[in-house]
Amino acid sequence: MRQRLLRGGAGAITLASALLATTALPAGAAPTPATPKIKVRNGETQPVFSRADAVTQTVDVETTVDSDRDGVRDRVRMRLIRPKETDAGLKVATIIEPSPYWAGTHDVPMHPVDIDGVQRKDRAAAKRNLAEVFPGYLDNYYVPRGYAVAQVDSIGTGGSTGCPTSGDRQEQAGARAAVDWLNGRARGWSPDGAPVKATWSTGNVGMTGQSYNGTLPNMAAATGVKGLKAIVPVAAISSWYDYYRANGGVVAPYEFQGEDLDVLAKAVLTRRNPEVCKQVIDEITAKQDRVTGDYSRVWAERDYVGDARRVTAAVMVVHGLNDWNVKVKQSVQWWNALKQAGVPRKLWLHQANHATPVRWRGEEWMRQTGRWFDRFLYDIPNGIDREPRVDIERAPGQWETAREWPVPGTRTVGLALNAGPDGQPGALSPRPRRGAPQTFTDQGRTRTAEQLVVNEDQANPNRLAYLTGALKRPVRINGTPRAAFRASLDGRSPYLTALLVDYGTDTRPTGRRANTTEQFCPGEGVPGDSGCVTRQTHVTETAPYKIITRGWLDVRNRHSISRETPIRPGRLYDLRWDFEPTDYVVKPGHRLGVIVLSTDYDYTLRYTPGTKVTVQPGASKVLLPLARGGREALS
Repeated sequence: MRQRLLRGGAGAITLASALLATTALPAGAAPTPATPKIKVRNGETQPVFSRADAVTQTVDVETTVDSDRDGVRDRVRMRLIRPKETDAGLKVATIIEPSPYWAGTHDVPMHPVDIDGVQRKDRAAAKRNLAEVFPGYLDNYYVPRGYAVAQVDSIGTGGSTGCPTSGDRQEQAGARAAVDWLNGRARGWSPDGAPVKATWSTGNVGMTGQSYNGTLPNMAAATGVKGLKAIVPVAAISSWYDYYRANGGVVAPYEFQGEDLDVLAKAVLTRRNPEVCKQVIDEITAKQDRVTGDYSRVWAERDYVGDARRVTAAVMVVHGLNDWNVKVKQSVQWWNALKQAGVPRKLWLHQANHATPVRWRGEEWMRQTGRWFDRFLYDIPNGIDREPRVDIERAPGQWETAREWPVPGTRTVGLALNAGPDGQPGALSPRPRRGAPQTFTDQGRTRTAEQLVVNEDQANPNRLAYLTGALKRPVRINGTPRAAFRASLDGRSPYLTALLVDYGTDTRPTGRRANTTEQFCPGEGVPGDSGCVTRQTHVTETAPYKIITRGWLDVRNRHSISRETPIRPGRLYDLRWDFEPTDYVVKPGHRLGVIVLSTDYDYTLRYTPGTKVTVQPGASKVLLPLARGGREALS
């Protein structure tokens, strides 16, 4: 098994021999080395350079910031590998995977989430399975095709200096610095202190990665840095507020209940002398505000959506429709902002959770991402930007394409929450019908949403349910559903939660994946090589319901996510908020349901039980983005 420089990222393969240009020599002239060339066939760079003979290099790149406040600009460490021909005059583009994870992480205690006046320490620690997140194949695939491939340690991690700050403008400057060095605008040094320049670089740079590794490309692109030509962010953050907050409330990423900006910063603090960052992280703790959940300057510094107009890189957005860690809103709001800014873009939506499709659609993944980088880093007119813009996995292994998303013809349809007879579950209908106010008592601190959505045809004192009849035709929900309720709260919990549920026994993808016995080896890899990834299949389950999506509101933030307005107990308010975006088809014979809760056990802060919630039927509704024919199917 070959020893590899890069432990993770996206791409690996072996090579053929370098293609050297040959020219006729004058009689008697001594032969001179020919300048090596990159070979292109059928619109794609070809594997003609040797991965085994490639040059490896480590560079410490100077940033423009001093996040650890030691009076010296921070440096980010870059480890790169490039074809040996770059030492003989070949100039190549570079694909970077920046990350705070290359040196591993620490287990860090979470914040308490039970709010009852007793500040108990929750000793559960943040654990991130890095092997799942980062399959390694970038270098094996792209180096033979004439690219340099690089890893960059984010500020405050691994071999870099500075302090990790969970997505603020200082970390953004660290991601940008790598692009600047490759374009001759930033200084760099080898580990022995000798100045080093990227004389072999064309200046054209791509970035990719999953999760935090995909967020850093978004961050770099949002600066408008010259030379960053294309990015492929997978399950990436576009606004950290929407990772740790939602509509004024403290809302966790799934499986990381109690995590926040400071916990993540401590988890990735792997630089030497980490104690120098204590004050910096303590300040994050003091300012992140886990009490109100309001949008503030802390979050504005970590919000890149408004900077989409500065993006000059072509962006291929990738996200799992069952990802409740980095939620789908992160990619959808980025996608929409990029559209408004006129940025070249593609979109993949798949049926897994927090994952990269290379594990189950590897050949097509490599074709499209390879052509994406070839098109924008080498200006190869291969037509990838003229193919259908959107790929959607409708069911495990069943993909379809579209020219836009949401699909053309999608309309917003309002479905009223109408009261049922004698306290029974109500109806979900396009025609509102007034009824007496309906109430329930919050017990979400002791019961999960999954426990509260079952037995939908029975009254339940701890939630409200509203259902359509059995559908005669399929209904496709694609886009961002919204809630418009008239409701009141009386008690300690300020949360109102709505769940959109598909009721009907069916076999559906869970979002989880299972390893198979087969390996996919992009490029030069052979089974068993570290450049291969284990193929996976989607895990499905047969169940009587599926929570399609959910949305949360801190009612104190009914007027603005930036400020609270006190709640008068028992007073009805007009409340509006969004669900997480989705693309989901409800089959004929199934029923569509809305379940109303207060506390959502796995996501929101958990106040003491007992809050009384009142909803005004008829005056409350959900607004669903339905593909063509959806309204008629619900009428």
